[in-house]
Amino acid sequence: MNTIELITTAQAMMAEGKGLLAMDESTGTCNRRFASLGIPQTEEMRRQYRQLILNTPNLGDYISGYILYDETVRQKADDGTPLLELAKRAGVIPGIKVDTGAKDLALHPGEKVTEGLDGLRERLVEYSQMGLKFAKWRAVITIGNGIPTRACIEANGHALARYAALCQEAGIVPMVEPEVLMDGNHTIEQCCAATEETLHTLFDQLYVQGVLLEGTILKPNMVLSGLECAQQASVEEVAEMTIDAFRREVPAAVAGIVFLSGGQPSELASARLNEMNRRYAGKLPWPVSFSFSRAIQQPALELWRGDAKNVAAAQKALYHRARCNGAARRGEYTADMEKDAEVPA
Repeated sequence: MNTIELITTAQAMMAEGKGLLAMDESTGTCNRRFASLGIPQTEEMRRQYRQLILNTPNLGDYISGYILYDETVRQKADDGTPLLELAKRAGVIPGIKVDTGAKDLALHPGEKVTEGLDGLRERLVEYSQMGLKFAKWRAVITIGNGIPTRACIEANGHALARYAALCQEAGIVPMVEPEVLMDGNHTIEQCCAATEETLHTLFDQLYVQGVLLEGTILKPNMVLSGLECAQQASVEEVAEMTIDAFRREVPAAVAGIVFLSGGQPSELASARLNEMNRRYAGKLPWPVSFSFSRAIQQPALELWRGDAKNVAAAQKALYHRARCNGAARRGEYTADMEKDAEVPA
């Protein structure tokens, strides 16, 4: 394990004013999003869409890393350039999703455990040789009647830690993603309790497996009210409860925290991230940024709709959302920014 290289890469991923763009949707997830907008669900359309993202001018101004999908790193642009090469040319660090999805946890109805450890060592060697610098593994924690259980939290924490250890063995920075889902009618206090228990278990398992925290990125959920909860927490409450929870459970040695959007509306996700960085500037042991998927991509996807004549407009929307989140990373985002969606030439 090359600790210096791992730490250097992790620090570059957490560059000031930048965050990560998650474009690692599985084939099934991508197809469902396409279907909702009337876009043909084919490999060619997925290639065109990801080419659109990777060719967006100056996106690297606000994006430090791309999380890619296995299909994407094997595809080529219209001119024959590998899509992976487009990311590198833009000065953006390429990463890869390596888990194989969340499956039903035996004997625990309503709960999932993420799989993909079998053969992961060999896949990581190939990805490293391709030039991919970091990886991502997502665990899913659901809040409901009697859940999450200790069994679910421990199973996912253990899998995340073993994945992280294999990544660092291969010289790849692990991004660990324990996502407590927004789905449900739970309160923000219930989300906070589940998030803290999940994080506590995760870092205990990372310690047991000998994972270097300085070469690890945490990609968690924000602490939020459930989508169906009658009482929705304010932007200020979300920022305060999220940071309080993470101060209690996340070691200072971690290279950085990049929040997932998890289905939050684009502007609200930016506002919540901004409030954390505005209120706690200079007071946190780790940088706090974003690793959004839908909260950056969705406006662009709705404009594109699979039509080549809409590529420029979609890229403009993509750049705009990246710019807004880059400002939120610095605590400088304002609602007025939503009026300006210019893309530099």
